[in-house]
Amino acid sequence: MNAHHPTPRNRLLAVLPAVDLALLQPSLELVGLEARQILEVAHTPITNVYFVESGLVSVVGTTKPDHRIEVGMVGYEGMTGVGVALGDDQSMNEALVQSTGTAWRVAPPALRKAMGASPTLTATLMRYVHIFIAQASQTALANGRGKLDERLARWLLMWHDRLRDDNLTITHEFLALLLGVRRQGVTVALHDLEGKGLIKSTRSLIRILDRDGLQRAANGFYGPPEAEYDRAIGLGERRTF
Repeated sequence: MNAHHPTPRNRLLAVLPAVDLALLQPSLELVGLEARQILEVAHTPITNVYFVESGLVSVVGTTKPDHRIEVGMVGYEGMTGVGVALGDDQSMNEALVQSTGTAWRVAPPALRKAMGASPTLTATLMRYVHIFIAQASQTALANGRGKLDERLARWLLMWHDRLRDDNLTITHEFLALLLGVRRQGVTVALHDLEGKGLIKSTRSLIRILDRDGLQRAANGFYGPPEAEYDRAIGLGERRTF
């Protein structure tokens, strides 16, 4: 970090005691994130861990023949490369930048060295791993038991939390990939939410009109991991839109 970026926006870095942040600072580099940039490739060594400042990263499960679905989401509340925090050097999934932004990048050896020197840093990152697992578990529940419009409402709320913007630029094709459904299904679900006055959707733009209504539309599939984050990590409540 430098004089132009003295205070991290990333919530994990922001909650660290000054002594823990000082352990990481010499190894942190602020970098840009470009849409569709691949940060991790499945079953290959993780080259860098990213503490996201802005933008959005999708964690995508993949298997042959080209089956793909989003299994997790990382914004300014979290980090990529949770396997590194657990002592491994590979990812089972792909980490793909969904929305442009910035992140503090650190090499795995430097992160492990800092964790080895600080039990409190390790504890904070372990709590985040716990929350990421909770998010992935809730995603599995939503994918298995939720209707597509409920899953879409949950996804939009999670995006809204992380980007803090009412407008999302995304194509129906890419949204279909993330949700693991056909493009036509996404179009129908978007029209359903739009018909209820919750969003405004065009070809590549979705605008949030009624966040509270979206939470009701998610039918309980949104909320538990978010509440667990606030309990375990803290630093205030999520933004009220």
